[in-house]
Amino acid sequence: MDLIRKKHYDSITVQNVIDRADVGRSTFYAHYRDKEDLFLSSWEKLLEQFARQIKWENVGRERVIPVRELFLHLQESYDLYKGVARSQKLDLLYENGLIYLSRSIEKQLTSFWADKPQPSVPLAVMSNHLASEVFSMLRWWLEHDRCYTPERMDEMFHELVMPGFRSVLGASAQNSTRDI
Repeated sequence: MDLIRKKHYDSITVQNVIDRADVGRSTFYAHYRDKEDLFLSSWEKLLEQFARQIKWENVGRERVIPVRELFLHLQESYDLYKGVARSQKLDLLYENGLIYLSRSIEKQLTSFWADKPQPSVPLAVMSNHLASEVFSMLRWWLEHDRCYTPERMDEMFHELVMPGFRSVLGASAQNSTRDI
């Protein structure tokens, strides 16, 4: 990531990476296929941390998705974002991130919702929708030079996205109490 801040992504070689990390070539290749694999792996680690912070138990009450925390992190790493944009790798990050985050959310929702009646909208569809909304807002925010604070983006995300999500999950929960 440090190299991307300083150099164009395409000009970074595996040799640059191993020199910077002070590891051998065989150590690098034992963990990664190439520099793109390393790049995406770092992105996925960030998204995994993000997904672990989701609070499904808050669905009916308060903040669920840690949008503020993700946006704060990316605001602090804005120079890295500019380096990735210069390297024309943003679409790769968004596409990979959407797939990875959608799968992570689906796994968590499946586990959290396992003992409850299934909602009318399949969990896979809900997961994809939530991940898409996170990335849609993130992309808009970055393309508009972070014109709102991460806190305000979090508020807007929860105002725009969560009512429908709560409605679907709430209807499912209400159906389960009617059956008792």
